[in-house]
Amino acid sequence: MLRLSVATFRERWQLFVGAIVTVTLGVAIVQSSLLIVVSAGEYGEAIAVLGLSLGVSTFLAIFIVSSTFTFTIAQRRRDLALLRVIGGSRSQVRRLLLSEALLLGVVGTVLGLPVGLVAMSAQTSLLASLGFLPDSFNAEWHGWIVWVSAGIGIFVAQVGVLAASRRASRVRPLETLREIGAAAKVMTFARWFWGVLLLVTAITLMSVATAVGDPNGAIPLAINSTVALALALTALSPKIVPLVGRITGSLAGRSTLGVLARANLRDGVGRSASTAAPLLILVALAIGLAGTFGALSEGAQQQIADDVHGDLVAAGPVAPGTPGVASASTEYALSIEVTTVSNDWGDTETNTDKAAALAIEPADYERAHRPPTAGSYADLHGLAVAAAGGELGSTVRIKVGGQEITARVVAVLPPTLNGGVAYLLPREVVPPAALGPARSIVRLQPGADPAAVAGTLPQPVSSVDEWIAAGDSAQDTLNAGVMKAVMGLAALYAVIAVVNAVVIATGERRREFAVTRLTGFTRRQVVGTALLESLVVSVTGLGLGWVAALATQIGISGVAGTIVMPWGVFWLTVLGAFLVVGVTTVWTSLAATRQTPIALAATRE
Repeated sequence: MLRLSVATFRERWQLFVGAIVTVTLGVAIVQSSLLIVVSAGEYGEAIAVLGLSLGVSTFLAIFIVSSTFTFTIAQRRRDLALLRVIGGSRSQVRRLLLSEALLLGVVGTVLGLPVGLVAMSAQTSLLASLGFLPDSFNAEWHGWIVWVSAGIGIFVAQVGVLAASRRASRVRPLETLREIGAAAKVMTFARWFWGVLLLVTAITLMSVATAVGDPNGAIPLAINSTVALALALTALSPKIVPLVGRITGSLAGRSTLGVLARANLRDGVGRSASTAAPLLILVALAIGLAGTFGALSEGAQQQIADDVHGDLVAAGPVAPGTPGVASASTEYALSIEVTTVSNDWGDTETNTDKAAALAIEPADYERAHRPPTAGSYADLHGLAVAAAGGELGSTVRIKVGGQEITARVVAVLPPTLNGGVAYLLPREVVPPAALGPARSIVRLQPGADPAAVAGTLPQPVSSVDEWIAAGDSAQDTLNAGVMKAVMGLAALYAVIAVVNAVVIATGERRREFAVTRLTGFTRRQVVGTALLESLVVSVTGLGLGWVAALATQIGISGVAGTIVMPWGVFWLTVLGAFLVVGVTTVWTSLAATRQTPIALAATRE
């Protein structure tokens, strides 16, 4: 079977180009990300971004390889049936496709290893420009990455083709006598099963996310609901795309070209679904993530405004008795190490992590902030702490300024959307040398002039609204950096998938185009019809992706308290999709209609 797979690769290499590029890119990204992660142990934000990139890269690589093989198998259905006619068993057909996937993985790995070095340089520069890594950072090479990359490349290819090979093995020998295309069954029991199951899963995750009050739980639930809904719509796309296409098909107009385009859309169900799927996934991820960041940003801004009770924020401690100041809560930034002990199935594991904290005067802090969800700030003295997500009455080991203390949790901090501090420590137990930069939340006396009072406080001084806006702007910059790093990668995968689907689909329509031209259509009209079809399919995929993204928006609204639709990202995606699909369709259609129609009309696809 391996020899036959090599012959198939050699003869029909055009069908595998997109999958090879996808595996190559996946191997390169995984190799680059792992090498940077191993070398960037102390840069937590960079590791988080790379972890997200790894997940998105692996998911999209498997998805695109699977979509490509599913589409190409539909195009090769008659060839596979011929193999059954001459005595090939179902297991042999399946081994043939898995052998092709093995070759795909090997080729992608060989190409991906050198590309990974380029990707590592590009990723390092991007993360440094976004402030996640220092400019002097250099990732070290490790020999074991070659074997990991090979495993990833072969794994992605094998998993991607697994479901398609199972379906292809059910091809019947008599299908050699049938025309492929509309006659081939697109919706199978497996697609119905997984489509409905993922749809139910998406609705369940979205519902649970809206009821969860903790952002750490609501965010992954909401994002996973969009992924599940996007995959559900993709699985059901052979039924959904034509249905939605009847509505969006009106964009083709009622001219002769428009009528022909709508007819082709009704007949080319598999072709339309394969083109719409990557656009659906791209929009779902882009709008879902951008909307999540936007909603969390707005929600966090409102949350801080509700939390802070003051008029001014000064960059330093405020002396008691300062004219015009009714109260001031001075809060010193701290970097602490927290040791936790967990017991998992009888095994005790100790972990020490760094955490953000504040050293405060409890009475002043209580006047300037909302109360804790449990316990009281009044008990925050001596060996006591207030903890975010802690358990009232539990103890925690903390190292601050070289001093280790075991403190009891006397208050539980309210959950926050922007992370915030994890612990509050009484000022009295913190060594002076460990105190970091200070800020003071200042409340003015009635009738005091804010400008006059601000001039007597440690500079710079800003109003509470300005301080909140500045913090929100910094968070937006961080979110934008994450979006660039992750969604740029997703967009690249989507472009590969869309171009691959259009090239394969158009390449198999040479005879159809020739027959259309023999009925009186000009070459320009045939190309125009293909372009209309692609644009209608693009609108359908983009619209379904927007629907899938709503799952994240609705899910996150429970904890963020708002829904933000990032229209700028959406319209940028729309314009990019139209450009890529339009250019690729025109280019491939011109190539497919280059020969005279009479020479192509007598051939079989």
